[in-house]
Amino acid sequence: FFSHGFQVAPETKAVMKWLRSIPFVLSASLHGGELVVTYPYDYSRHPMEEKMFSPTPDEKMFKILAKAYADAHPVISDRSEMRCGGNFVKRGGIINGAEWYSFTGGMADFNYLHTNCFEITVEVGCEKFPLEEELFTIWHENRDALLNYMEMVHRGIKGIVSDKFGNPIKNARISVRGIQHDVTTGN
Repeated sequence: FFSHGFQVAPETKAVMKWLRSIPFVLSASLHGGELVVTYPYDYSRHPMEEKMFSPTPDEKMFKILAKAYADAHPVISDRSEMRCGGNFVKRGGIINGAEWYSFTGGMADFNYLHTNCFEITVEVGCEKFPLEEELFTIWHENRDALLNYMEMVHRGIKGIVSDKFGNPIKNARISVRGIQHDVTTGN
Protein backbone atom coordinates (compact mmCIF):
# COMPACT_ATOMS: atom_id res chain seq x y z
CA PHE A 1 0.00 0.00 0.00
CA PHE A 2 2.74 2.47 0.93
CA SER A 3 5.10 1.38 -1.83
CA HIS A 4 5.07 4.51 -3.96
CA GLY A 5 8.61 5.49 -3.05
CA PHE A 6 8.00 7.64 0.02
CA GLN A 7 9.02 7.19 3.62
CA VAL A 8 6.39 6.41 6.23
CA ALA A 9 6.70 8.70 9.25
CA PRO A 10 7.23 7.02 12.66
CA GLU A 11 3.89 8.36 13.96
CA THR A 12 2.11 6.93 10.91
CA LYS A 13 3.75 3.54 11.50
CA ALA A 14 2.64 3.69 15.13
CA VAL A 15 -0.99 4.41 14.14
CA MET A 16 -0.89 1.59 11.57
CA LYS A 17 0.38 -0.84 14.23
CA TRP A 18 -2.29 0.37 16.68
CA LEU A 19 -5.05 -0.10 14.09
CA ARG A 20 -3.91 -3.66 13.46
CA SER A 21 -3.74 -4.50 17.18
CA ILE A 22 -7.23 -3.30 18.20
CA PRO A 23 -10.34 -4.27 16.20
CA PHE A 24 -11.66 -0.75 15.56
CA VAL A 25 -14.69 -0.60 13.29
CA LEU A 26 -15.14 3.17 12.76
CA SER A 27 -12.85 6.17 12.66
CA ALA A 28 -12.87 9.70 11.33
CA SER A 29 -10.09 12.02 10.28
CA LEU A 30 -10.75 15.72 10.86
CA HIS A 31 -9.33 18.27 8.41
CA GLY A 32 -9.89 21.91 7.57
CA GLY A 33 -10.25 23.81 4.33
CA GLU A 34 -13.73 22.79 3.13
CA LEU A 35 -17.12 21.64 4.42
CA VAL A 36 -17.66 18.11 3.16
CA VAL A 37 -17.44 14.49 4.27
CA THR A 38 -15.42 12.16 2.05
CA TYR A 39 -15.17 8.39 2.03
CA PRO A 40 -12.89 5.81 0.35
CA TYR A 41 -11.36 5.26 -1.93
CA ASP A 42 -9.27 8.42 -1.82
CA TYR A 43 -6.80 7.07 -4.37
CA SER A 44 -8.14 6.74 -7.90
CA ARG A 45 -8.22 3.29 -9.50
CA HIS A 46 -6.42 4.90 -12.41
CA PRO A 47 -3.65 6.98 -10.85
CA MET A 48 -3.39 9.39 -13.78
CA GLU A 49 -7.12 10.21 -13.59
CA GLU A 50 -8.14 13.16 -11.48
CA LYS A 51 -11.64 13.40 -10.03
CA MET A 52 -12.48 9.78 -10.80
CA PHE A 53 -15.23 8.06 -8.80
CA SER A 54 -13.50 5.09 -7.13
CA PRO A 55 -15.93 3.21 -4.89
CA THR A 56 -15.08 0.42 -2.48
CA PRO A 57 -17.17 -2.77 -2.44
CA ASP A 58 -18.84 -1.18 0.61
CA GLU A 59 -19.91 1.98 -1.24
CA LYS A 60 -23.48 1.87 0.13
CA MET A 61 -22.30 1.61 3.72
CA PHE A 62 -19.76 4.39 3.30
CA LYS A 63 -22.46 6.68 1.90
CA ILE A 64 -24.66 5.89 4.92
CA LEU A 65 -21.77 6.68 7.29
CA ALA A 66 -20.85 9.92 5.51
CA LYS A 67 -24.51 11.03 5.41
CA ALA A 68 -24.87 10.28 9.14
CA TYR A 69 -22.19 12.89 9.79
CA ALA A 70 -23.17 15.39 7.11
CA ASP A 71 -26.89 15.37 7.93
CA ALA A 72 -26.21 16.09 11.62
CA HIS A 73 -23.84 18.99 10.84
CA PRO A 74 -25.77 22.29 10.79
CA VAL A 75 -23.68 23.94 8.08
CA ILE A 76 -22.92 20.94 5.86
CA SER A 77 -26.61 19.99 5.88
CA ASP A 78 -27.83 23.56 5.19
CA ARG A 79 -28.60 23.41 1.49
CA SER A 80 -28.83 27.22 1.19
CA GLU A 81 -25.35 27.75 2.63
CA MET A 82 -22.67 28.90 0.21
CA ARG A 83 -19.72 27.12 1.70
CA CYS A 84 -16.20 27.34 0.41
CA GLY A 85 -17.57 27.73 -3.10
CA GLY A 86 -20.66 25.56 -2.46
CA ASN A 87 -19.32 22.61 -4.44
CA PHE A 88 -21.00 19.93 -2.32
CA VAL A 89 -24.50 21.32 -1.63
CA LYS A 90 -26.13 19.31 -4.44
CA ARG A 91 -24.31 16.16 -3.29
CA GLY A 92 -25.70 16.40 0.24
CA GLY A 93 -22.32 17.35 1.68
CA ILE A 94 -20.60 14.05 0.85
CA ILE A 95 -18.35 12.76 -1.93
CA ASN A 96 -16.16 9.81 -2.80
CA GLY A 97 -12.64 10.98 -1.96
CA ALA A 98 -11.02 10.18 -5.32
CA GLU A 99 -13.90 11.88 -7.12
CA TRP A 100 -13.02 15.09 -5.27
CA TYR A 101 -9.24 14.69 -5.61
CA SER A 102 -7.09 11.58 -5.71
CA PHE A 103 -4.15 11.06 -3.38
CA THR A 104 -2.13 8.08 -2.26
CA GLY A 105 -1.28 6.99 1.28
CA GLY A 106 -4.47 8.08 3.02
CA MET A 107 -5.49 6.48 6.30
CA ALA A 108 -9.07 5.86 5.15
CA ASP A 109 -7.85 3.67 2.28
CA PHE A 110 -5.29 1.95 4.54
CA ASN A 111 -7.94 1.21 7.16
CA TYR A 112 -10.32 -0.25 4.61
CA LEU A 113 -7.71 -2.37 2.85
CA HIS A 114 -5.75 -3.59 5.88
CA THR A 115 -8.07 -3.51 8.91
CA ASN A 116 -11.77 -3.87 9.73
CA CYS A 117 -12.07 -0.12 10.30
CA PHE A 118 -14.22 2.10 8.09
CA GLU A 119 -12.94 5.68 8.10
CA ILE A 120 -14.43 8.87 6.72
CA THR A 121 -12.66 12.19 6.34
CA VAL A 122 -14.45 15.26 7.63
CA GLU A 123 -13.51 18.68 6.34
CA VAL A 124 -14.77 20.68 9.34
CA GLY A 125 -14.58 24.22 8.00
CA CYS A 126 -13.60 26.52 5.18
CA GLU A 127 -10.48 27.74 6.97
CA LYS A 128 -7.46 25.44 6.68
CA PHE A 129 -5.98 27.02 9.81
CA PRO A 130 -8.85 28.49 11.86
CA LEU A 131 -8.12 31.13 14.45
CA GLU A 132 -8.28 30.14 18.12
CA GLU A 133 -11.48 32.14 18.65
CA GLU A 134 -13.19 30.11 15.87
CA LEU A 135 -12.53 26.73 17.49
CA PHE A 136 -15.46 26.93 19.95
CA THR A 137 -17.92 27.46 17.07
CA ILE A 138 -16.33 24.69 15.02
CA TRP A 139 -16.59 22.33 17.99
CA HIS A 140 -20.29 23.09 18.42
CA GLU A 141 -20.96 22.67 14.69
CA ASN A 142 -19.33 19.23 14.78
CA ARG A 143 -20.28 17.87 18.23
CA ASP A 144 -23.69 16.38 17.34
CA ALA A 145 -22.39 15.15 13.99
CA LEU A 146 -19.54 13.32 15.75
CA LEU A 147 -21.97 11.76 18.23
CA ASN A 148 -24.33 10.74 15.42
CA TYR A 149 -21.41 9.18 13.55
CA MET A 150 -20.23 7.30 16.65
CA GLU A 151 -23.70 5.80 17.04
CA MET A 152 -23.24 4.22 13.60
CA VAL A 153 -20.91 1.70 15.26
CA HIS A 154 -24.12 -0.24 16.02
CA ARG A 155 -24.93 -0.74 12.30
CA GLY A 156 -23.99 -3.90 10.45
CA ILE A 157 -23.24 -7.40 11.57
CA LYS A 158 -22.49 -8.07 15.24
CA GLY A 159 -21.85 -11.23 17.13
CA ILE A 160 -19.33 -13.76 18.30
CA VAL A 161 -17.81 -16.40 16.07
CA SER A 162 -17.12 -19.46 18.20
CA ASP A 163 -16.19 -23.08 17.87
CA LYS A 164 -18.47 -25.94 18.93
CA PHE A 165 -17.33 -25.51 22.55
CA GLY A 166 -18.24 -21.81 22.64
CA ASN A 167 -14.66 -20.56 22.45
CA PRO A 168 -14.20 -17.42 20.37
CA ILE A 169 -12.33 -17.92 17.09
CA LYS A 170 -9.64 -15.32 16.45
CA ASN A 171 -9.05 -14.12 12.86
CA ALA A 172 -12.06 -15.93 11.41
CA ARG A 173 -12.92 -14.52 7.99
CA ILE A 174 -16.45 -13.18 7.58
CA SER A 175 -17.85 -12.79 4.08
CA VAL A 176 -21.06 -11.07 3.07
CA ARG A 177 -22.66 -12.27 -0.14
CA GLY A 178 -22.48 -9.58 -2.81
CA ILE A 179 -19.68 -7.58 -1.14
CA GLN A 180 -16.17 -8.52 -2.16
CA HIS A 181 -14.50 -7.34 1.03
CA ASP A 182 -14.10 -9.68 3.97
CA VAL A 183 -13.50 -8.74 7.59
CA THR A 184 -11.93 -10.83 10.35
CA THR A 185 -12.88 -11.42 13.96
CA GLY A 186 -10.86 -9.87 16.76
CA ASN A 187 -9.54 -11.48 19.92
